[in-house]
Amino acid sequence: MKRFAMFVGGERRVGERFETVKSPFDGHAVGEVAVGDARDIDDAIERAFAARETLREWPLHARVQLLQQTAARIRDRAEELARGIALEAGKPIALARAEVARAAITFEVAASEARRFSGEVIPMDLEPRGEGRLAFTLRVPRGVVAAISPFNFPLNLVAHKLAPALAVGAPVILKPAPQAPLTALTLVEWLLELGCPPAALSAIHCAPAIAERMVRDERVAVLSFTGSDRVGWYLKSVAGRKHVALELGGNAPCVIDETCDWSAVVKPVGLAAFGYAGQVCVKAQRLFVHESRFPEFVELLVAFAGKLPCGDPLDERTIVGPLIDDAQVERVLAWIAEARSSGAKLLSGGTREGRIVRPTVLTDVREDARVCSEEIFGPVAIVESFRSFDDVLERCNASRYGLQAGLFTNDLSRALLAARKLDFGGVIVNDTSSFRIDSMPYGGSKHSGIGREGPRSAMEEFTEVRTVVLRASP
Repeated sequence: MKRFAMFVGGERRVGERFETVKSPFDGHAVGEVAVGDARDIDDAIERAFAARETLREWPLHARVQLLQQTAARIRDRAEELARGIALEAGKPIALARAEVARAAITFEVAASEARRFSGEVIPMDLEPRGEGRLAFTLRVPRGVVAAISPFNFPLNLVAHKLAPALAVGAPVILKPAPQAPLTALTLVEWLLELGCPPAALSAIHCAPAIAERMVRDERVAVLSFTGSDRVGWYLKSVAGRKHVALELGGNAPCVIDETCDWSAVVKPVGLAAFGYAGQVCVKAQRLFVHESRFPEFVELLVAFAGKLPCGDPLDERTIVGPLIDDAQVERVLAWIAEARSSGAKLLSGGTREGRIVRPTVLTDVREDARVCSEEIFGPVAIVESFRSFDDVLERCNASRYGLQAGLFTNDLSRALLAARKLDFGGVIVNDTSSFRIDSMPYGGSKHSGIGREGPRSAMEEFTEVRTVVLRASP
């Protein structure tokens, strides 16, 4: 069984203690990881802070080359990475391979964006005082980036933090997901092997209280966090003057109106609701179907859910694997039971086999039930009917979350109305809420976070504008 070190300013450390990472499917050990302490975090901050000015001068061609070479290595060793993701995160192998392919694209896009990431020329002679002057802006790194990533995309969401930071020359300290840190540490090791300046990169598996030291430390300039809204907003409250970017999940709605080919919608909606056991922050959770198609749609959705292959993530057929741990299984089942006790009807699923929860469809769910009002992060979908399109948009918005929403319609006016009215960071028309291309701006409103990911968007989050004004003569 392989032991994974931590990296402190590029230095490989094993520390004094290791933790075993276990498969969420069957509990077997898949690796051991060194556990960092306060000294490791403090050393990483000190080295990153000391190197921040030097890294601003890191040549663009070298940054681009590193990002491109990393993308190439990810592709060359794709199956190794995919298998690792399946083992430590329980992600079905087909979906793990898709994540690996996306991570390579994320690094490639970051390299491409780095080539043209710059400021702008500002006209100065708009008034007499500006005559004889030239002005332009630069984008300069804010400083050290603290990056905290979740378990459900242990490669690509790490890539969405590391690639933009390295693209702009910002030192970054990564805390990978405690449940699935091994893939992230593999990626960091490769980046250092490929020539990343040692001081630019640290990755430390540690307890939340230890990681909080970098959130509170004034030498860290940026916090980039992906995870639960409870933790994210708490970290923002203790982050001081840092620039903060939060991606905090949601309970995404998906509207299917009477104008679309609703029978063709069942498969993508079902996969978006139940794939990877629903452990995706933009999974389709609240489904709204026009009343004229509701009975037929529900019948097809229930049949689809019942046939989805569940089981071993390494089985090529599996779509629904395990939840990440027993606590999440118990929570999901408790929320289902709570909804049923308040009058909800269970149409399929609602049972467990080990850590696998069968794809679950509920209807007649009260809006204040946690399975509806909170982020379920499990293979559960709520399906309800609607009559008025204006009304269903209000129902979509009746949530404290606002990450992404899906809409299926052949009515262009409805698509444009939804784009204006839905209070979400992304409105996806004729696809599900879970659709994402890694180059697009991605993030939410309301409790779903602040700021945007996607390589260029994150590069903007990690830098600030500096205005330079040149006068021909004093």
